Amino acid sequence: MTVETEDLNHSSDDVVAVVSRLIRFDTTNTGEPETTQGEADCAQWVAAQLAEVGYQPEYLESGAPGRGNVFARLKGADSSRGALLIHGHLDVVPAEPADWSVHPFSGAVENGYVWGRGAVDMKDMVGMMIVVARQLKRAGIVPRRDLVFAFVADEEHGGRYGAHWLVDNRPDLFDGVTEAIGEVGGFSLTVPRPDGGERRLYLIETAEKGLSWMRLTARGVAGHGSMAHNQNAVTAVSEAVARLGRHRFPLVRVDTVVQFLAALSDETGLTFDHDSADLEGMIEKLGPMARMLTAVLHDTANPTMLKAGYKANVIPATAEAVIDCRILPGRKAAFEAEVDQLIGPDVSREWIRDLDPYETTFDGDLVDAMNAALLALDPGARTVPYMLSGGTDAKAFARLGIRCFGFAPLRLPPDLDFSSLFHGVDERVPVDALRFGTDVLAHFLTHC
Repeated sequence: MTVETEDLNHSSDDVVAVVSRLIRFDTTNTGEPETTQGEADCAQWVAAQLAEVGYQPEYLESGAPGRGNVFARLKGADSSRGALLIHGHLDVVPAEPADWSVHPFSGAVENGYVWGRGAVDMKDMVGMMIVVARQLKRAGIVPRRDLVFAFVADEEHGGRYGAHWLVDNRPDLFDGVTEAIGEVGGFSLTVPRPDGGERRLYLIETAEKGLSWMRLTARGVAGHGSMAHNQNAVTAVSEAVARLGRHRFPLVRVDTVVQFLAALSDETGLTFDHDSADLEGMIEKLGPMARMLTAVLHDTANPTMLKAGYKANVIPATAEAVIDCRILPGRKAAFEAEVDQLIGPDVSREWIRDLDPYETTFDGDLVDAMNAALLALDPGARTVPYMLSGGTDAKAFARLGIRCFGFAPLRLPPDLDFSSLFHGVDERVPVDALRFGTDVLAHFLTHC
């Protein structure tokens, strides 16, 4: 059955309510299975929404009780083409209610935004997926290829009890899948043009840095806090953390970043081919998104956790730190050598989570379909490839040979500091962006 976009023009009618409801499920992922909550309840609710319109969703738990996942497949007209995976995660990072303007699990709809933890990471996309999947089924639409909708657990702690477990233990769920879309891409970045106007660029994620969490450990001699002590583990690990946290790794431009900078030059008239200081200064002119964009020019190693001691007057025998490392493709060996030089011989390191970077090319029929869907709703748009400074479940699905893209479309206000909302206080998504994204996703899934 052939369908035009107009047949789905009501698909966004309830996306705001769906996203608000998803946020009200507290799916906080603490990183510890015994304190992580809510994924099962949320997943079962998603399964019920899909079953209500005729899907036969599969609910399963991945690696530990309560780590709920839902899969549903919509058969396409030509299964030989290879199925498309549309994936979103149900878990969110913790939020402290006292810091927020609204309760982070209220799902409040105020001032043109849906507010709450997960609003952009990534219950906005999950809501769009549910709405479009329901609309396709209700309308009896047969897409051009099989569509596999996946709602998964544990992305916020590396997917050990989510996507990676599913790939290792249930590869049958991905039978026939050749390509995938998920977070973080398809959102707009408004840039200035030389003529004084503006252009909306839609950033399609074709690459992401590696995710490597590293533990540093220093061992010394325990003793009384009142005495002279030159083998203090706390001092040793603190000095290593300070050196590492202040270090600037060398400028590296991978293919995706080169293409992105070329598009920026084309649209803005600015030159992005100077040395590191000039290049980052130019990117700063792009506004709040600069933090995310400059992070893909270097490896990063950000200290995030410290652990030492048990009493004020006791020098502990050991001290530990955790470092969140994000490494560019092809840089792992050089990065490790640089880290070893920085931390010195008195501090040991070990990887506690180590996931490879990912990069694909910005071409092919799927990219053409993304571009066409965005242009259908925003004729003045331009799609460009970019690299995500963080990581997603694409790292797991790529292990099955699936070609992955970040495409969760949103047309954003030019002045919205979008990157700060990820894991930030007062996370929120514009209502208009949700409705726009739902219509783009509907167009895309019926034409890809």
